[in-house]
Amino acid sequence: MENDNFKKKIIVILGPTASGKSDLAIKLAQKFNGEIISADSRQVYKGLDIGSGKIKKEEMKEIPHYLLDVASPKRRFSVSKYQKLSLKAIEKIFKKNKIPIICGGSGFYIQSVIDGIKIPEVKPNYKLRKELSKKTPDELYQMLKKLDKNRAESIDRKNSRRLIRAIEIAIELKKVPKLEKHPLPYPVLILGIKKEKEELKKLIKKRLLKRLDEGMVDEVKNLYKNKVSFKKLEEFGLEYRYIAFYLQEKMTYDEMVKSLQKEIEHYAKRQMTWFKKDNRIIWTKNYKEAEKLVKDFLK
Repeated sequence: MENDNFKKKIIVILGPTASGKSDLAIKLAQKFNGEIISADSRQVYKGLDIGSGKIKKEEMKEIPHYLLDVASPKRRFSVSKYQKLSLKAIEKIFKKNKIPIICGGSGFYIQSVIDGIKIPEVKPNYKLRKELSKKTPDELYQMLKKLDKNRAESIDRKNSRRLIRAIEIAIELKKVPKLEKHPLPYPVLILGIKKEKEELKKLIKKRLLKRLDEGMVDEVKNLYKNKVSFKKLEEFGLEYRYIAFYLQEKMTYDEMVKSLQKEIEHYAKRQMTWFKKDNRIIWTKNYKEAEKLVKDFLK
């Protein structure tokens, strides 16, 4: 039986990689009767655990988590698929009279849900894809920049597959698609975790070394053994890309760690560039600040 007094509201926790989003989301979920929807473009895949920073069962503190392990790493998973599954999860959480907490660092995934972005339905153009696949990621990125400046700002510029898809959409629609929006009909509180640049660098390094200790290289080896090609692993970006390079002997272990540290720092910078464009985000420094904001929001 649904409680008529229950007000449907949504909380979003975002921020750059390694800033501590999951911990904050869990604390808030415990305090305010929430359940968590992951907004991470790699945690949707089964087997991408350590490298994607997927939360472990014991770390969940019995808080239900959605949108983890919902796709095979051998298949493509789209933003529109994420959007559909997230909306289902939101309704499911509301039915329990609980608060959906969307938590993650994939800006476009979050925006697709809360702003109800209508993803253009464009069929694959295999001839174009074949031509574009001969280009380097940098060439593809420059091409996309000319076609759709906004999409170029948010995309992983080393992910050829995503770059090709974005070019395909822009070419097919003959113009830059003006994203149609149908925002959710519920109040949404968007909290961002703020970290100083140097502190974030240290957190990134600490987390990277911890993940390597936990067996991140073996995780990538196992994915490869389970028929996830190196090409596909490289498309997953960051940890998976550079460990795939190392396993193919394209770089030494030390080069891999060094390059990865730098690349994650660049990724965090791109995330912040994306987030800074959204003036709805309230930036918080700690749990106490976040707790007060949520308390006021839920009144």
